[in-house]
Amino acid sequence: MSTLSYATRDSVTMLRRNLLHTVRYPVTILVSLMVPAMLLLLFVGVFGGALGAGLAAAPAGGKYIDYVVPGILMMTVGYGASSTALAVNRDMTEGIITRLRTMAISRGTVLTGHVGGALIRTMVSAVLLVGVALAMGFRSGAGAKQWLAAAGLIALLTLALSWLAVAIGLAAANPEGTSGFTLLVQLLPFVSSAFVPTGSMSEAVRWFAHNQPFTPIIDTLRGLLMGTAIGHSGLIAVGWCVGLAVLGYVWARALFRRDSAR
Repeated sequence: MSTLSYATRDSVTMLRRNLLHTVRYPVTILVSLMVPAMLLLLFVGVFGGALGAGLAAAPAGGKYIDYVVPGILMMTVGYGASSTALAVNRDMTEGIITRLRTMAISRGTVLTGHVGGALIRTMVSAVLLVGVALAMGFRSGAGAKQWLAAAGLIALLTLALSWLAVAIGLAAANPEGTSGFTLLVQLLPFVSSAFVPTGSMSEAVRWFAHNQPFTPIIDTLRGLLMGTAIGHSGLIAVGWCVGLAVLGYVWARALFRRDSAR
């Protein structure tokens, strides 16, 4: 059997391990779904009237729930990444990764198992959240190609944030050390175009919102789901996702090799 075959087999084994943890402890996927769903209920049911009034008066018009769903989907990805950082840190601090290194498995497959598990859990959570949004009145003007493109963008962002989460989990000395990453991925969408157009923000906040990763990703996803033009934001969104994925992967591999050498 070739080295690639061994690595693939071991990665599948580690992926199965992570999925079994999800089945045994379903609270992980429930939390990653329930928090975004509650935010959707909060912003549409409580704040939607006030926030949607200004949106309806804009030239594009539209319902507020149609505007806000892409941002909530991005937050679903963020919550999933937070769970991944905690899971990797738990494996690291409890000695599980150290034990796996002594076994006859390909190096690094434990990391790919975490990323693969995060991708599956997040995509399931995203599908369930879309179901909740549809029940609340969300309507999409997207065709099959736009839906596939939107799913691909969500998957790409999930891979990017998951690799960053793996790196944070390896770098942190304890679970509390991952809280900074958790706070970042959960708060950044609030300072973006997720809930209100960036044009309504003050000048300094508007500049930050325009130049942070989530805004072009949310704008692209919104255009895909609504069946409207996405302009150059699509390339920017993919660029951010690929850049963050490469950064997270390189960082995680470096930390893993460093710890293996000790």
